Amino acid sequence: MKQFVLGFIVLLTSTTKAQLRLPAIFGDSMVLQRNAPVKIWGWAAPAESITVSFHGQQRTAKADANGNWQLVLSPEPAGGPYDLTVKGRTTITLRGILMGDLWLCSGQSNMEMPLNGWGQVLNWEQEIATADFPSIRLFTVEKDVQGLPAKDLKGGTWLTCTPQHIPPFSAVGYFFGRALHQQLKVPIGLINASWGGTDIESWISYAGFRTAPYYKHLVDAAPERSTAALTALKDQQLQAYLIAEQLNNIDTTTLAQWPALDHDDNSWRTMKVPELWESQQPGSAFDGVIWLRKEIMIDEKDAGKAAVLKLAMIDDNDVTYLNGIKVGAVNGYNVPRVYKIESGILKKGKNIIAVRVEDTGGGGGIHGDTADCSLLIDGRSMALAGSWKYRIESVRVNMGVGPNDYPAVLYNAMIHPLEKLAIKGVIWYQGENNAGRAVEYRQAMPLLINDWRKRWQQPAMPFYFVQLASYNAGNGNSNQGSTWAELREAQMMAASLPNSGMAVTIDVGDPVDIHPRNKQEVGKRLAALALKKTYGINTVATGPVYKSMRVAGSKIILQFINTGQGLMAKPASEKGLAGFEIAGADQRFYPAQAAIAGTTVIVSAPEVTKPLAVRYAWADDASQANLFNRDGLPAAPFRTDQWKAKTEGIKYTAKITSKK
Repeated sequence: MKQFVLGFIVLLTSTTKAQLRLPAIFGDSMVLQRNAPVKIWGWAAPAESITVSFHGQQRTAKADANGNWQLVLSPEPAGGPYDLTVKGRTTITLRGILMGDLWLCSGQSNMEMPLNGWGQVLNWEQEIATADFPSIRLFTVEKDVQGLPAKDLKGGTWLTCTPQHIPPFSAVGYFFGRALHQQLKVPIGLINASWGGTDIESWISYAGFRTAPYYKHLVDAAPERSTAALTALKDQQLQAYLIAEQLNNIDTTTLAQWPALDHDDNSWRTMKVPELWESQQPGSAFDGVIWLRKEIMIDEKDAGKAAVLKLAMIDDNDVTYLNGIKVGAVNGYNVPRVYKIESGILKKGKNIIAVRVEDTGGGGGIHGDTADCSLLIDGRSMALAGSWKYRIESVRVNMGVGPNDYPAVLYNAMIHPLEKLAIKGVIWYQGENNAGRAVEYRQAMPLLINDWRKRWQQPAMPFYFVQLASYNAGNGNSNQGSTWAELREAQMMAASLPNSGMAVTIDVGDPVDIHPRNKQEVGKRLAALALKKTYGINTVATGPVYKSMRVAGSKIILQFINTGQGLMAKPASEKGLAGFEIAGADQRFYPAQAAIAGTTVIVSAPEVTKPLAVRYAWADDASQANLFNRDGLPAAPFRTDQWKAKTEGIKYTAKITSKK
C-alpha cells in the first residue's frame, strides 16, 4: 500500500509539472507588440501537440523532450481586444489582449518610484484620479535574484491603467507611456522591471560580460554560478567575516533594557551617524539587526516639552525610542524619519535615543543629510549627527543572494525570461549606485545597451535613458571632484550609440532628495526622444549640446548644437547664465561670466587670464545651471578638458568571493 501511495504521488507530481503552461508575462489584458512577429512559447508534456489560435491565425507546435515549445504568429496591426487560446491536453484562454507597442522600463529606484508611495510625485492625487486609460496596460516584474538565467519570471500580473491600479506603478514609466498613447493613439504596454539601489552590473548578462575584453578580470574572478552555490559561498564568507571582526559572539540577555534610559552601554561600540554602516564598522558584509543609542542633555527649560525627532532616513526598518518610550516606527529604506515627541517624555539632564535598525540586505543604518538628524524644541535644533553607540541583536544568515552581490543576477531573474517577447524599446533610469565608479560606467552602459539588443535579437532596438538629476550626494564640484558629474559624462558618451537618447534632468532634481518628485517632466522628455527618433515625429527632443571651443584672448567661445529656436537663460534674470566655470593651466576652476551670442556662449573670469578649459553643470548638485534652448529643454552638462577624473581606476568587484 505504501508503494502504491508513493507511486501515485510521483505520478501526480510529474503530471503537474508537465501541465500546459505559459510564461508569467502572458496573461489577460496584456499587450503584444504590433507589426512584429509574435512569439508564443511555454511548457507542456514531452511530445505534446500544441495549437495556438489568435485573431484568425492558427499555428501548431510540438513540445520537445524537455517539454519546451514555441511558435510564431504573423505580425498584427494595432487593435483588439482579442482572445488567445492555447490548446494541448488542456486549454488556456487569455482574454482582452491588445496589439500595440511594448516598452520595457528598467533601472533602480528613480524608475521604480511609484506615483503614490515612498516618494509621492508632484500632484499625485490628481495624477492618480485621472489615470483612466483602458488602452494602457501595466505589468510589474516581481523582484527576484538568480545565479543562472531563469526560464520564467517569479511573478507579475497585467493590469489595465485605472486610478485603482496605477498608484504602485513606476511613475516615470507611466508618464512616458501616457505621453506616447496620447500622441500615437495606439495601445501601450509597460513592463516595469526595476529594483532600487542596484548596480548596473547586476543587469548585464554573463554572455555580455564575456564579449567585453575590459571585463575579463570580472569573468575570471566571479565565474557563473547557480543560486545555491552563490548562497553557500555567501554564508561561508559571512561566517569568516564575523569571526574575524569578533562579531559572532552576540549576547542579548539584557535586550529588554537596551532602549532604557538607565541601561549601561559603556561596552557598546561606536559608529558615525548619519552614515551607512557598510562604510564603517560593522562593515559591508553585515545584514541583520543593530541597536543604536545616543545620549543627549536637556536643559531644565526644555524638560517636559513636546519636540520633533528627525533621524534622516533609515535602511531598512526601525523602531525608535526616547527614554524607553516608543516614539515611532517606519518600514522603508528611503522614507524620512520624523517623529513627534509628546510632552513629558524629555527629562532634565541625560536622555537616551535608542533605535532598533533592521537591515534586510544592501545598505544598513541611519543615512542621509546631516542636517536631517536633529531634535527640534520650540523651533531650536539640537544636532544629533556624530558618534552613536551600537550593539548587535542578530545577524541575518542564510538570506540568499542579494541584488548587488554578484554580476548578472537581476538580468538572469528579471530580464532573461522576457527576451522572446517582441518589444518596441527600453527606457532606463539608473546610475546613482554606480557614481563611485563613474569612469567605468563608460564601459558598462554601452555594454548593457548592446547586450540587451543582442539578447532580444533586435540590433536597432530603441534605448532611451535618463541622465542623473541634481542631488548633493557628497558636495562634489569641479575643484574637489564630482562622482555624479563624471557619471553624467559617461551617460552622455553612451548617448552617441545609434537609436539611443538621453533625457537631461539636472533642472528637475532636488539637492536634498535623491528621488525628485517631478517625474512628469522625466517621462515627457523620454517620450519626446521616442516620438522623434522611433516614431519619426518632428519635435525638439533634446536641449543644447556642447560641440567645440576656441580660445580668444582671455575668453573661451563655446559652440553648441541642438539649439532649437535659440539659446536662453532659464529663468531669465539679471545674473544671466549660471553654472559655467573656467580654468587655466593650474586646473583651478572659477565661476565664470557667460553670455549668449547666437549659437555660442562666451565665457570668462577675471581670475583666469589664460584660459584652457570650461566646465558646465559640473557638480553633484547642478541645479543652478540654467542654459536652455527656447524649446524649454536644458543643456547637457559637459567639460572641455580631459583632466584626470576622480573615479578613474575604480572597478566593480563581486561582493561574494567565488573561487574556481
